[in-house]
Amino acid sequence: MKRSATMTTKRTRGWHAALFPLVALAFTGCAWGPGGKAPDMPQPAHYGAEPQPAQTIAALGVAQQFVVGAQPVPQWWTLYGSDALNALVEEGLRNSPNLAATDHSLQAAREQLRGQIGSSLLPTVDGLGIAQRQSGPGVPQLGLPKMQYDIFAGLVQVRYSFDLFGATRLNNAALASRVNAQAYQFDAARRALAANIVASAIGAAAQHAEIDATERLVALANAQADDVAKRYALGAASHTDLLSAQQSAASIATNLPVLRQQLGTTRHALAVLLGRTPDAAPPDLDLASLTLPAQVPVVVPSALLKSRPDIEAADAALKAAAADVGAATAQMFPSITLSAALGQAGFSWATAASGAGALWSIGASLTQPIFHGGALLAQRRAALQTYDAANASYRQTVLAAFQNVADQLAALEHDAQALDSANVSARTSEGVYDETNARYRLGAVPYYAVRQSEQQWRNAQLDEIRYRGSRLSDTAALFQAMGSPPVATSATSSAATPSARAPAASE
Repeated sequence: MKRSATMTTKRTRGWHAALFPLVALAFTGCAWGPGGKAPDMPQPAHYGAEPQPAQTIAALGVAQQFVVGAQPVPQWWTLYGSDALNALVEEGLRNSPNLAATDHSLQAAREQLRGQIGSSLLPTVDGLGIAQRQSGPGVPQLGLPKMQYDIFAGLVQVRYSFDLFGATRLNNAALASRVNAQAYQFDAARRALAANIVASAIGAAAQHAEIDATERLVALANAQADDVAKRYALGAASHTDLLSAQQSAASIATNLPVLRQQLGTTRHALAVLLGRTPDAAPPDLDLASLTLPAQVPVVVPSALLKSRPDIEAADAALKAAAADVGAATAQMFPSITLSAALGQAGFSWATAASGAGALWSIGASLTQPIFHGGALLAQRRAALQTYDAANASYRQTVLAAFQNVADQLAALEHDAQALDSANVSARTSEGVYDETNARYRLGAVPYYAVRQSEQQWRNAQLDEIRYRGSRLSDTAALFQAMGSPPVATSATSSAATPSARAPAASE
């Protein structure tokens, strides 16, 4: 008897030891699961390795100012002062199939959330109707024939599960956070589409201008080669001079097919971004018609966390992972389900419809997981690992956003420096061309000297066109990197409707 009592005491202690973690989890809110709060991120004094200046140097008469602490500009493309560019962006946002597909996916996710919340938080009511004919085996030894009978029944069944430990609430919160993440991703896709349209339109305008300048260079090189050929025929130039002039003309001409191919590719891409077929690409913009925004906002790092949709999406994914941990924990605790049924049944329609056919049932069930081969604990550990991964992903997203802003700020500064140098080179080479042309009219220099000076001028113009296009495109990229200003009625609030908004895991 003493041995039996001792063994019973040990078994009781073993059960207590096994149940203690569950009891601790049930009464310790902090151990239920992580709260889903985003980790604290470093707030750098400035984005890049070097502090950004207050403004860039003046290039083509514009020194861009970096307005630190300003809010992002929602429709920043309007600052380029081009009605044609504005029309392209509006058309793309309205007609892009890719954006429409993302929007429909978001709407589908919202409907799924509404459906899950409605089915999990409210009782389910189902109707059941039965009309069937059955046969039973007979007993030949006793002279009993094979039996045949009918069954008619109509029932209304009600079922409701109590969410005692929050498993349902946390599952709904996880799905709601994922819908919020999709809403932020839709916002990011919308802003990326606008940025791609602007960049493509600017790229096409710059490439068009490059082709015009290159065509003039080709014409000048061919004229120079023809002039050298005439001089060679007269004995005034060597054969080497002729070959050199022909090689130079051919080398310049090889740039045209490359530029035209690039322009064609850009036009096709722009047409698809607008929801058009490639053959319906819009006409190229005039590069000179685009105004460079003189002021660009520089959101402080702490505010950038709330203005970038990619960071907000990572934050929503982190909250969803935290809710999954809580839901996996809640699965270890009891669940109570009430069920009831009311209806009529009988072996004939008359009996089923009469008072004698009335039937009802009501009951409750309590389910407590006891042994699942370690599956429930493994699922919770897996949810914790997923949460840690989401936490790390959030930190990486923030760091990548800081890098993106730093790169664009540096690009604008360097674009201005390069454009200013290219502009100085273009203006001085143009001056040389004007002076050489004036000396030619006075008979002081031959005409091929005029062509050579114009070639130098056109080459300098090409560099100026490229850097001007880069400055316009990099400005668009910086506006895109700043995100959008936080608004109360943002994608998050629209994704979580009153019927679909689930509480956070920590609530």
